[in-house]
Amino acid sequence: MSTLTSNDAKPVNPPSLPSGPRERFCYSFAVRTGNVIWVSGQVSMSPEGEIVGVDDVVKQTEQVFENLSTVLAEAGGTLDDIVSTTTYMVDRAHILDINDVRARYITGPCPPTSTLLIVAGLARPDFLVEISAVAVIPE
Repeated sequence: MSTLTSNDAKPVNPPSLPSGPRERFCYSFAVRTGNVIWVSGQVSMSPEGEIVGVDDVVKQTEQVFENLSTVLAEAGGTLDDIVSTTTYMVDRAHILDINDVRARYITGPCPPTSTLLIVAGLARPDFLVEISAVAVIPE
């Protein structure tokens, strides 16, 4: 059995996603170690760096899943490879809307684990939802 170290870690930064915030705040969209991908919390930022769906949690959640899909595709995976998610939302009233969107995107044979947190706010006041994920991409 081999042991993975931080030296095995590789950044996953799709060029189609906005690099400004990632560079300014010093993070990767995801980090890959072996076949495990840790995806940073994704928000409703378009490839052009604009917020998608201001005041619309459904549109924001759709963009979040599109961004998750983009990051995983860059690493060679899909949303079906996600094994765990953590969802942050700013209003408990959004639970059903976010779950409905999640059910449209998470369709694989093994639904991932899910942690849900209601928070006082996210990085920008217009963000209503953020989702991070862990995926295992078959070798």
